Amino acid sequence: MKVAITGASGFVSSHLMRKFSDFVVIKRNETQEEILSKLQGVDVVFNLAGAPIVKRWSEAYKDVLVSSRVETTRVLVSAINKSNVKHFISTSAIGAYPDNAPFDESFKGYGNDFLASLTQMWEAEAKKCNKPTAIVRFGVILGRDGGALAQMLPPFKFGLGGIIGDGTMMTSWIDVDDLVRIYEHILANKLTGLFNATAPHPVSNRKFTKTLGKVLNRPTIFPLPEFVLELLFGEGATVLTGSKEIYPKAILESGFTFDYPDIQSSLEHIFAKL
Repeated sequence: MKVAITGASGFVSSHLMRKFSDFVVIKRNETQEEILSKLQGVDVVFNLAGAPIVKRWSEAYKDVLVSSRVETTRVLVSAINKSNVKHFISTSAIGAYPDNAPFDESFKGYGNDFLASLTQMWEAEAKKCNKPTAIVRFGVILGRDGGALAQMLPPFKFGLGGIIGDGTMMTSWIDVDDLVRIYEHILANKLTGLFNATAPHPVSNRKFTKTLGKVLNRPTIFPLPEFVLELLFGEGATVLTGSKEIYPKAILESGFTFDYPDIQSSLEHIFAKL
């Protein structure tokens, strides 16, 4: 099976490229004609393009977030629609959902903030694909060599890790190895539709923090006030402070089984060789 990947420099893409060794890379600024040329002989396209979301959101950077996701997907889909590609798997995010309530894929709406608007536009472009299409909404991705943990580890290693705010915000996460297996499962079963890529057991920020501290054998006594994140990231702090309690109903109902369904098993697996 030959695959094409956008966003090849990203954390998830690096793991997919290890699993799917026969691949071509599609770059963000390539034209429809250039992409179509690269799609010759390609069976599946993984769309993972997008500028980093955890940054300070100026109005100019919001434009970058939109163009790197929405515009890139629009051009990509236009090329796929003219190709012989058999399956399209596009990325989205659980930022689509409102905060402070449990949701699964049966919820058909979106939240009312910038992240939700971004995902709605992003998904709308993916749905214009005339090939069998799956959209995978990422939760917080955990892995040893990148993702959210790469940003969390430095303070924890120095004993400075702590809960955010009052620690009650919910975190919907997934082990990167399970995420790659979800891609394999979608392909093997020719699945289409919307799938939440989150473990079946979301946790509070307090639970996540205390479990990470326990696995690393580090204290977690220094709370991080939300206003500090707001000073650092402005509106972009909502990525870190929003409470998302999201469940992977669709992928479970398709027969998928998580290797790391709870936060303890995932973190122990990730740090087993450190």
